[in-house]
Amino acid sequence: MTTRIIKTEQDYAEAIARLSALMDESPKKGSESEAELELLALVIEDYERKIVSKVHVSPVDAILFRMDQMGLRKVDLVPYIGSISKVSEILSGKRPLSLNMIRCLNKGLGISAEVLIGNLDISIDILENSEEDYARYPLAELNERGYFSNFKNIPTKTNQLIDYAEELMKYFFSGLIIRGHFPAFLRAPQYQSGARGMNDYALTAWLACVLKKARAIPLFGTYKTGSITEQWLHDLVKLSRFEQGPLLAKEFLSHHGIALVVEKHFQKTYLDGAALMDNGIPVIGLTLRHDRLDNFWFVLLHELIHIQRHLTSEITYITDNLDDSIQANEVIEKEANQEAINALIPLEKWLESEVRYNPTPTNAKQLANDLGIHEAIIAGRVRYETKNWRLLSGMVGRKQVSKLFESQ
Repeated sequence: MTTRIIKTEQDYAEAIARLSALMDESPKKGSESEAELELLALVIEDYERKIVSKVHVSPVDAILFRMDQMGLRKVDLVPYIGSISKVSEILSGKRPLSLNMIRCLNKGLGISAEVLIGNLDISIDILENSEEDYARYPLAELNERGYFSNFKNIPTKTNQLIDYAEELMKYFFSGLIIRGHFPAFLRAPQYQSGARGMNDYALTAWLACVLKKARAIPLFGTYKTGSITEQWLHDLVKLSRFEQGPLLAKEFLSHHGIALVVEKHFQKTYLDGAALMDNGIPVIGLTLRHDRLDNFWFVLLHELIHIQRHLTSEITYITDNLDDSIQANEVIEKEANQEAINALIPLEKWLESEVRYNPTPTNAKQLANDLGIHEAIIAGRVRYETKNWRLLSGMVGRKQVSKLFESQ
């Protein structure tokens, strides 16, 4: 049979009959019959787009109409929708079609994609069949954090997330695309050779969350290369002595054009923080995986050293798992660690301090007062130097940082 453009109702009826016959044959892949079936489906879709869509047929009505034309039962829709229970939910209007269902019904039954989309609030290419496995992203965690709450007409029940993973993640990423491209660090392999076992999908999702938050933060200044100096870092650390120190640090950085974001790590990311450049704007993401004041200030300074010395046009982001011994031995990590330690407590002050030899709370508070910084930073240094994590444990400020950022 020669496939031709449908111009009349008679042509349409014949095309539907032929489509049904070809489907009954179950043509082999690559055969002439399969090619005819695919071409016929496109021709039928083109006709329906011009004629049927004008009467605003609902997706369910379109499916029922095709089932009636081709004598199909509910079970015959399982290959296109996934299971008999899903078929029932779709036909009863309890569940919307997913992108994958729309593609399958469009290709397999020749139903117009435009009709199947219905009132689905979507601006992406419905027929773009990506090879990316969207179900591998941390869907449940993203949903729990409210990142899917504004997506209309897409189910976000826990047991349905995988079925709609592609729609959810494409919506999630859509606001991050500039001129058709993601920021480089969302597609590039992780820079650090340490942090082994990192889940790339979870890491990408976490970076995207950080970027979304960073772009929503009003910055009160513009970052200038070279502005991060030794004195600049010391001035920042002195904010630690205040009860609201971490929030004051965020404001301080904002006035220098640097965005500071707190985003809890996802499972299998083992992150403490990251430094990245977003179109010339430095962004620091912290997870507060170790929710202590001493850890907050050390990780913050560590990431600032990365911004000051290590981010370039070739290296646009660096992620840090500071518990990773392999990563800790890398050149730039050693440098960031040492410079952060010296910025928190100047080396000469540390070498002459009493707390170094006699780590008592009194001596820790004395050095903190002398330097004008929080005692947690001194306690953290003592614990790090001695590797005795029981020392001064009551001074490191456990569970204090996350409380400050709850409203953020």
